[in-house]
Amino acid sequence: MEALEMVAVGAAGVAAGGLNAVVGSGTLITFPTLLAFGLPPVLANVSNNLGLVPGTLSAAYGYRREMKGQFRRLVRFGTASLIGGLIGALLLLRLPADAFQAVVPALILTACLLVLLQPWLNRRLKDRRGAGNSDGGTPMWCGVLVTGVYGGYFGAAQGVLLMALFGTFLPDDLQRLNAAKNVLASLVNGIAAVVFIAVADIDWAAAGLIAVGSTVGGLIGARFGRKLPPLAMRTFIVVVGTTASVIMIIQ
Repeated sequence: MEALEMVAVGAAGVAAGGLNAVVGSGTLITFPTLLAFGLPPVLANVSNNLGLVPGTLSAAYGYRREMKGQFRRLVRFGTASLIGGLIGALLLLRLPADAFQAVVPALILTACLLVLLQPWLNRRLKDRRGAGNSDGGTPMWCGVLVTGVYGGYFGAAQGVLLMALFGTFLPDDLQRLNAAKNVLASLVNGIAAVVFIAVADIDWAAAGLIAVGSTVGGLIGARFGRKLPPLAMRTFIVVVGTTASVIMIIQ
């Protein structure tokens, strides 16, 4: 890479790390950037995934206060994320590049709709949740698993999908749920990265630049994202998710 390209990739990493800390969809910044500089799609996807791992970890660290009291939840859903991320990474290496992308916009728009309807759904589900499992039971675990599969395969708006699930079906503060989201996203990206390092080609220069940028961006995003009130955060999630869907539809 030339110097200007390196700066651009690093800057994209900073933006992606910050976006991932607050909601997700950072891949929609870094992935097109790598494609623009000539990387083949699968190589760009693999290198991007690896580079974003430190950013998700730094975002999780930035939300460490909000993770207090969530150990059991993180262990429960963490297993689903690890299994899903492993499956998704293996699918990326086996299936045609556009196999999942055909349904991705619909998934993201559905997630945005759930985010918009969260206050109403929370009221409707309040009585049912009072007598049931506060972590959503088996259906919720399966939802996290499917999101992990998607995240291991491509990952754009993985955070939007997780926040839609969490905010709709888990009775907790939105910032605490966002902290859990960051941990689960780091697990998905991490297990996928292990697979890619073992069996796939990686552009280490691109991955390294994104890693440095996303680490900085994750810390910055966590610092400001923790201060967003629920309404502002919900609006931001919907705007980012809708934009992500439009970008993927017109590509």
